[in-house]
Amino acid sequence: MPNPLAVARAVRALAARRRLEVEDGQYRLLDARPLEPGEPESVPRAPRRRKARRRGGARSEPAGDRRATYTDLGRAVLERVIELGRETAEAVASTEHLRREVKENKAARIEAEQRASRLFETKLDMAEVNLRTVLAAARGRGATAGPADSEMEAVLRILKTPTGGSAATGGDGAPEGAPEGGPEEAAGE
Repeated sequence: MPNPLAVARAVRALAARRRLEVEDGQYRLLDARPLEPGEPESVPRAPRRRKARRRGGARSEPAGDRRATYTDLGRAVLERVIELGRETAEAVASTEHLRREVKENKAARIEAEQRASRLFETKLDMAEVNLRTVLAAARGRGATAGPADSEMEAVLRILKTPTGGSAATGGDGAPEGAPEGGPEEAAGE
């Protein structure tokens, strides 16, 4: 056999034309006539059929074992986009709520600071009146060592200094800062 591939093609062509038959593992020639005019030398191979078992078997498998498809991918992407949209809406609503709370808290803080300032001014005025009354009473009793005007100004300066002020000293050496015990303690009562 000079060319085994040519022999295999000829055997296949004869078998396709039913001129050759397999019998007990050997070939038996049924018709020895030559090719007719116009008849092709070789017969194209029949296309292979896909096994139907694969499709049926794949469908019967659980969904987790089958291969992912573009439909599954698209569905997963859409579900994730919807989920992210919900999260975004919740975040925006939460942000708006927090902004409103910040505005309300800022307004309440400003109002509380103003009220505290008014109360502080009122208490300061009352302390100043009390101090002047105490000093006038001390002078009226004939106290020999009554406080001088500079000392009285220093006490008033201490009372008028804001609560969170520095602990710097004034010109007379007295510390400037609000007394911890209130105006009566600063007045010497």
